[in-house]
Amino acid sequence: MGIISWIILGLIVGILAKWIMPGKDPGGIFVTIIIGIVGAFIGGWIGSLLGLGTLGTFSLLNIVLAIVGALILLGGYRLIKSQS
Repeated sequence: MGIISWIILGLIVGILAKWIMPGKDPGGIFVTIIIGIVGAFIGGWIGSLLGLGTLGTFSLLNIVLAIVGALILLGGYRLIKSQS
């Protein structure tokens, strides 16, 4: 996928993750995109460890893995923020 596709997917995944896990997080549109893109990499990494796919393909499973990765990222951020 090209960089534009990653940005669009990151935006969609970031929005879905914030919709699933609402709360006061840092943000704006750019942070949402970054959360989505990093979440996609985390989800893809977890998926490749479990043998579910790779980062290079585009499928519904990879979108779900990206959302899970973004939720893990948001949860980790909130855990660190609550301890400080």
